[in-house]
Amino acid sequence: MDSARRPILFVSLPESGLLNPLLVLAGELSRQGVEDLWFATDEPRRDDVRRIAERSPVEFASLGEVISELSAVTWGDDVYREVTQSSRFRAHRAVIKQSYKPGLQDVKYRRLEAVVSKVRPALMVIDCISGFAIDLAIARGIPFVLSVPFLPSNVLTARAPFGKGYTPKGFPVPHTGLPAGMSLVQRISNELFKIRTLAMFCTPEMGKVMRQDGRRRKALGLPSISPMARIDKAEMVLCNSIAELDYPFTVPGKMRLVGAMVPPLPEAPDDKDLSGWLDAQSSVVYMGLGTITRLTRAEVGSVVEVARRLEGRHQVLWKLSEEQQHLLPPRESLPANLRIESWVPSQHDVLAHPNVKVFFTHGGGNGFNEGVYFGKPLVVRPLWVDCFDQAVRGRDFGISLTLDRPHALSAGDVVDKLTRVLGTPSFAEKAERLGKLQRAAGGRETAASLILGLPALA
Repeated sequence: MDSARRPILFVSLPESGLLNPLLVLAGELSRQGVEDLWFATDEPRRDDVRRIAERSPVEFASLGEVISELSAVTWGDDVYREVTQSSRFRAHRAVIKQSYKPGLQDVKYRRLEAVVSKVRPALMVIDCISGFAIDLAIARGIPFVLSVPFLPSNVLTARAPFGKGYTPKGFPVPHTGLPAGMSLVQRISNELFKIRTLAMFCTPEMGKVMRQDGRRRKALGLPSISPMARIDKAEMVLCNSIAELDYPFTVPGKMRLVGAMVPPLPEAPDDKDLSGWLDAQSSVVYMGLGTITRLTRAEVGSVVEVARRLEGRHQVLWKLSEEQQHLLPPRESLPANLRIESWVPSQHDVLAHPNVKVFFTHGGGNGFNEGVYFGKPLVVRPLWVDCFDQAVRGRDFGISLTLDRPHALSAGDVVDKLTRVLGTPSFAEKAERLGKLQRAAGGRETAASLILGLPALA
């Protein structure tokens, strides 16, 4: 290999919430003409990687087909019900049980190992959930940057008693959806969440999985990894949020808060139909509940009823996947103010439009931060795990309201929250103030500059 080469290898699971920020970042480096860019992810995302190349190429490195057990989009309905149930701890436990699959992680590890042997990267940029990639970077001594599309505290808070963390004692544990100012009952619940998480790994079922993982790690020559190893061993942690969207604590120096990763806009300049429709409206409610959300027929009917009750005051743009549109009532019975799209060419372009007044979202890390980036107040129907954490902070910071019963998706509840947010100027004012801070953080340009300044690329 030419000693002057300094390849950068991006690695991500195929979920949009993890992949998209890295696509934006890799695209920015390509736009700046940085050479030797590689992107490793699952085969179905090949075209997405291909599209980001501009001045310099971004080579796609396949990690094979999607392994359904590791991809939330392909989980069966029974697993989906478990990980989105109303009990925060049981949902948290179900996610861990479903995703902690050492044998399947090993499949991806081996595929990535072959890519690394070929590319010989000077630096890896890895989504924070891709444990197999973090393991490989540590085992090979390759400097790596961790990409975090969640709140900073999500990866800096200890999830078990006596565990190392960077947030203070009593800080809300990730996935609890608890506020900073807790009642006595909530403080007890917060501590019990950590104790129950530790106890979960002491069961015979999880003990068997941990022993399997231990044997795998020993065979691969991998060290035992502590929960905070991905933070401690990273050269840098890029977090797609800002300090003002989390509860106060001292962020470690290696974590850089760069705000939402947004590409240059307009992202879809040829989309004259949707942009023209948005131009013609005075007030639009944008509904985008994420790629993982699966609605029932009753829930689809509730959303249609929401639009019907808003008719005459607001237009509704609803992104509903093609796979779920068979649940809609007959098209002729839909309210005239409802526009349904199976896919929007650019959610960023939609959120940036001045006629979009509120974002009805599931509260995932990307959607939450992107909504705020464009100064849009939110109504949140939390789906699972981190969504509840974002929702409670949005409520506490005065930029959003959360449905009273997220799992019920009542039309009355949704209309009430939308009407209150739209009718109270402070929601939009505070969202715009935080949006200015998000934009000032620099996003993709700041992240690219930080990466290029790392010693590994000198």
